Amino acid sequence: MGHAPRACSVGIGLGSHDLGVADVTVGLYRRGLIPLIVFTGATSRTTVDRMPRGEAEHYRERALASGVPASAVLVEPRARNTGENIAFTRALLTEHGVDVSSALLISKPYEERRAYATARRAWPGVEFLCASSPMSLDAYAESIGDPKLVLDMLVGAVQRLMVYPERGFMIELPVPADVTDAYERLRSAGFTSRLAPA
Repeated sequence: MGHAPRACSVGIGLGSHDLGVADVTVGLYRRGLIPLIVFTGATSRTTVDRMPRGEAEHYRERALASGVPASAVLVEPRARNTGENIAFTRALLTEHGVDVSSALLISKPYEERRAYATARRAWPGVEFLCASSPMSLDAYAESIGDPKLVLDMLVGAVQRLMVYPERGFMIELPVPADVTDAYERLRSAGFTSRLAPA
């Protein structure tokens, strides 16, 4: 998204296979940009082996091991998709009496647009900014150690940007022609395991 991180009411670390999301979140906390962290996410077929206790719990453990105090971290352990990440986090923060006017969404680099579009639809009235680890696709795939997984997930994320607005799951954002072209090439090459059902 190209957002410049700035102080927000809360940081929301969106669960995934990437523990780097927790590291970026910790960095934003240390910079004083977020006073409170919510890690959100259960497990999925891509994380059940890597994070058997749930994505949010593994993120929390990583943050605590990095020196973030437990009092600064809330865990939302049930969400299984981006819409649930936002809805369940909103409910958790309401339950804890946290007033939210702005939120930093921390995700995998290629998930920023999807997270932003989903959050804008699911939680009106809150200003959202996105953050992720700044790295090239090649460097990111190498850091994960599974290029096919990364490309499958990337293709699924782009597809959702194109089809989910009409289903009411997110606001519509422009998808540049070169991204659409790359999506079609990758889809034709068989990177389809994370596509949403038609």
